[in-house]
Amino acid sequence: MKDFTLKAYKRFLQDFSRKGYSFQTLQDFVQQPQEKVIILRHDVDSKPKNALKIANIENELGIKASYYFRIGKESNQPKIIKQIVELGHEIGYHYEDLANANGDYQKAIQSFEKNLNYFRQFYPVKTICMHGSPLSKWDNRKLWEKCDYQKYRIICEPYFDLDFDKVFYITDAGRAWNNENVSIRDKVETNFKFKINSTQDIINLYKSNQLPNQIMISTHPHNWADNPLEWYKILFWQSIKKHYQKKNY
Repeated sequence: MKDFTLKAYKRFLQDFSRKGYSFQTLQDFVQQPQEKVIILRHDVDSKPKNALKIANIENELGIKASYYFRIGKESNQPKIIKQIVELGHEIGYHYEDLANANGDYQKAIQSFEKNLNYFRQFYPVKTICMHGSPLSKWDNRKLWEKCDYQKYRIICEPYFDLDFDKVFYITDAGRAWNNENVSIRDKVETNFKFKINSTQDIINLYKSNQLPNQIMISTHPHNWADNPLEWYKILFWQSIKKHYQKKNY
């Protein structure tokens, strides 16, 4: 089966379920973690329509996931956000305020407060996740050197609050699983050393009982498509991005 299709994603979830894994949003995991569980996290950098397709697939399977939206129009589509909330999923803020403020911390904190309140119109946001902002020199996580996100009733930012030596982190950043060539901001410090080149590799690992009981899977819905033309457009665009990142990291 061709990788990074919605059909492959659905099969991926079904196979995990057959192996006895449950699924939790990040918020639910922080509040009451299950023993054998997948934390499903989706960073909606662009193409929110793709996010809605994935949300519908998960809803069909009785699965809830966490969707992190950016404030920009390429991600922030209120009608789609409302639909995803209605399906029972968690909404979080995919913040990039320090990069957008070009390193101005005071401006970034004010922006974060405003944008967080905006997304709380749709869902009582309790978790946030930084956007890597690969075209900026500013790491958005640095914002919390000047401020504490917990003061905003935020219970988790995964890059700070999860132990990735216990929770195995898998990401499709760059449309490749745990790709070592992606931006350093999409990586985590971990003792897990699994070689993953495809969705099938992940399936093979859990079929052979090699994966740990707690896993975070971070996907970017703009990487996934069933339509052949769209699928190859994504492949072409990702090859351009990879070339740029190799020159800048």
